[in-house]
Amino acid sequence: MMLVLANVRARWSGFLGAFVAVLVGVALITTTLVIYDSARPDVQARYAGTAALVLPERAVDTDGSPEDRVPWSRAEAAPLLAGLDKVPGVAGAVADRSFYAQAVKDGGPVTDEGALESGHGWGSARMAPYRLVAGRAPSRADEVVVDRALGAAVGSELTVNITKGRERFTVVGTVDGPGYYFSDAFAARQQPGVRAIALVPDQGADTGALVSAARRVLGDKGDVVSGDGRAELQPQHIEHKRFLGVQLISAMAVLSLFTTVFVVASLLVLATGMRRREIGLLRTIGAAPAQIRRMILGEAAVIGLLGSIAGCAAGVAATPLLRSVLDGLEVVPPGMKVTVAAWPLLTASVIGIGVSVAGAWAAARKAARVAPIEALLDTRSVGKGMGRGRWIAGLAALGLGVLLAVGTAVSHADGRINMAIFATMTLIVAAALLTPVFIGPVGRFLTAPFQRGGSAGPVLIRAELVAHPRRAASLAAPVIAAVGFAVLLSGMVETMRVAYPAGEALKVSGQTIVTPDGTPGNTDEVVAANPVGKAALPTRAFVTGDAAEQATVLDVLGSRDPRWDRPGEAVLGERTAADLGLRKGQDVPVRFADGARVTLRVAAVLPDDPARGDFVVARDLVRAHDPAALTDDIFVPRDAEASDEVPGTALHDAAAYALADYETDARLTDSLAAMLIVIAVGYSVIAVANSMAMAAHGRRRDFEVMRSAGGTVRKLLLCSAGETALVVAVGAALGILVTLPPLAGMASGLSQATASDVSLHLNAGVVTAAVLGTLLAAVPAALVVNARTMRRRGA
Repeated sequence: MMLVLANVRARWSGFLGAFVAVLVGVALITTTLVIYDSARPDVQARYAGTAALVLPERAVDTDGSPEDRVPWSRAEAAPLLAGLDKVPGVAGAVADRSFYAQAVKDGGPVTDEGALESGHGWGSARMAPYRLVAGRAPSRADEVVVDRALGAAVGSELTVNITKGRERFTVVGTVDGPGYYFSDAFAARQQPGVRAIALVPDQGADTGALVSAARRVLGDKGDVVSGDGRAELQPQHIEHKRFLGVQLISAMAVLSLFTTVFVVASLLVLATGMRRREIGLLRTIGAAPAQIRRMILGEAAVIGLLGSIAGCAAGVAATPLLRSVLDGLEVVPPGMKVTVAAWPLLTASVIGIGVSVAGAWAAARKAARVAPIEALLDTRSVGKGMGRGRWIAGLAALGLGVLLAVGTAVSHADGRINMAIFATMTLIVAAALLTPVFIGPVGRFLTAPFQRGGSAGPVLIRAELVAHPRRAASLAAPVIAAVGFAVLLSGMVETMRVAYPAGEALKVSGQTIVTPDGTPGNTDEVVAANPVGKAALPTRAFVTGDAAEQATVLDVLGSRDPRWDRPGEAVLGERTAADLGLRKGQDVPVRFADGARVTLRVAAVLPDDPARGDFVVARDLVRAHDPAALTDDIFVPRDAEASDEVPGTALHDAAAYALADYETDARLTDSLAAMLIVIAVGYSVIAVANSMAMAAHGRRRDFEVMRSAGGTVRKLLLCSAGETALVVAVGAALGILVTLPPLAGMASGLSQATASDVSLHLNAGVVTAAVLGTLLAAVPAALVVNARTMRRRGA
C-alpha cells in the first residue's frame, strides 16, 4: 500500500486525466441520484391533515400507481366507512373522490395542470384541511365551492367543465386551497367507486394506535398507509413528469458511466505502457505478476477514491443547475425541493471506485505480463503493434456490434433506441481496440502528397505514426467516443424527426383529428358534437378470478365502432388473451372503476393493433361504470365534418396532428441529445489533454534528438500540431463510421414500423461541431504540453 500511495504522489500528473474523468463521472452520477431521490413521490398538500389512508387491494403485476388498486363499490365501502368512523382517535372517515373539473372563463378553460383530478366531494376538503374563507358548504348538485384564488365571488355563476361537458354551478363558498368541491352526493355520481378512505384524526390522537385499529377493521380487504406512505396517491400528471425526468437523468448516468470506464481504461493503459521499464525493474527485484497487478489496481482504487470524494462535492454543488435545466423542460414534479441524503453520495462513490478499478483491469493485466528484461529496454520501443489479445477483443467487439446493429433493424419500437446505443458503444470499443491497425496505413496515405516538397515534417509525422501506432491510438480513442456519440444521438433525433410524423400521418391520412386544447381529454359534449368517427373512451378495469386471487389490471377501451360496440362482449388482442389464458367464446369476469363486477363474453381474439386496443368493449358500458372517464382524440373521417365549437378543443389534419404528437416528445429528445453530446465531448477534451501530456513526456528524448539535428521549436511544434490533427481526423472518421450501421438499422426498423420510406439522416451542424470541438481541444493541448516539455529539457 505504501508503494501505491508513493506512486500516486510521485506520478500525479500521469494520473490527472483519470482523476478528472472519475471526478466528472461521479459528479454526474451524484447529481442524478440526488435529483432522483429528491423527486420521490411526496404527500400531497390535500392529505396533510390526515393520519392515514385506507386503500383497496392492489392488482398483481402493477407499477405502483394508485389506479392499479381495485376500487370498492359503494356497497363495499359503506360498512368500511362506518367501522372506520368509530375507530378511537378518528374525527371522521372520508371517502376521497377525485375527478375532472375545470372552470371555463372568457370562452376557454382555465389553465390548471391538475384539472384531471381537481374535482372532489366536500368531505375531501377536511383532509388538508382547507377551510371556508367565505360562504358555506355545497349541498345541492348545482353548487360548488372553489379556491379563492380563482376570483369567483360567492353567489356568482361559474361554468365548470366536467366529464359531461360545460355545466353552470352557483359558487356558494370559497376555500384557502386548490380544487373544485361539490356536494358529496354529486361527487359520488361522478366517481362511484372508492379508491381511498382518509382518516382525519382528533387533535392529539395517537397515530400508531389509530392505524392499528384501522387495520383490524379493514382486515384483508386492503392496506392502511400513514406517514410518507400517503405519497402513493400522487396524481398521474406528477408521476408522468417524474417518469420523464428519471428517463433523462438515467440516460445521462449510463452514458457518463460508460464514457468514464472507456476514458479511464484508455488513459491507464497508456500510463502503464509508459512505465514498462519501471515495472521491469520491480520484476527484476522479485515482484510477482500478482503483486504488479495489485499495485496497478490499488493505484486505480486510490484515484477512484480521490475522484469520488471530489466528484460528490462537485455533484452536490451542480444539483441546483441540473434541477433548473429539468425544470425548464417541465419534467420536475411541482414544488420539488432538493435534499441531499447519504445514499446517493455513498452509491456514487462506490461506483466511482468500481469504475476506476474496472477501467484499470486491462492495464493491470498488461503490466502483470511485463518481463524483467523490460528493465533493460527503452520504454519507447515497447507496444508498437497489436497483441493477440487486442486482436481477439477488437474483432469480438466488432462482431457483437454488427449483430447489435442488425438487431436494431428488427427490434420493437421501445427497444430500438437502446439497441442502437448499445451497438454504438460496442463498435466504439471495437474501433478503439483496432485503431493501431489503421493509424500507420492512413498516416502513409495522408502524408504522401506532402513529401515531394522536401519538407521533413510529413516524414516525421509518418514515422511517428508508423513507429508508435498504439500511442496514437490512445489519443484517437476519446475522439472516437466523442464524435461517435455526437453523430449517433443527433442522427437518431434527425431520423426520428422525419420518420415518426410521416408514419403517423400515413396512419390517419384523410381524417380530421379533434384533440384537447387546454383540457386533459375530450368531454361527452365534444363527442356529441362529433357524432361520426373513432372516439375511444379509456378506463382502468380488472379481471377477477377466484376470490382468493388478486385481480389483473387492464387498460380497457370503450368503442363506438360498430365492429366492436357489442353489449356484453369484448374483443381482445392476441397478447392480452394469452396473458389472461382466454379464448374466443369464453366468459371473463371484469371489475370496473365503480367496483361493479360484469361478466363479458370474448367475441373475438384478433392480432395486436395499438390503434384498436387490447381489450375493447362497448363505449356505453365504459361510460356506465366510469362516469369520470374522458375521451381520447377523436378521428373524424374525410366525408364527415369535424367540430371545434366546444371550448377546449382543436382540429388538426393528418400532417399537423402527427407533427404535434411528435413535437411533444421531440423537445425532450433534442434536449437529452444535446446534454449527452456535451458530456461525450467534455470527456474527450479531458482525455485528449491528458493523453497529449503523457505522450509528450514519453517523447522528450525524441525532441532532444530532433533539436540537435537542427529542428527549431517552431518546426517541432508544427509537426506536433500536424500529427495531432491527423490522429484526430482518423478518430473522427472512425467515430462517424461506427455510428452508420446502428443508424442504418434504426432507419430500416422505422421504415417497417411506419410503413414509409425512411432513410438515414445526419445533423451536419452537430457532426461539424463535434469534430471541430475535439480538434480545437487536441491541437492547443498538444502545443502547450509539447512546448512545456521542450522548455524543461532545454530543447
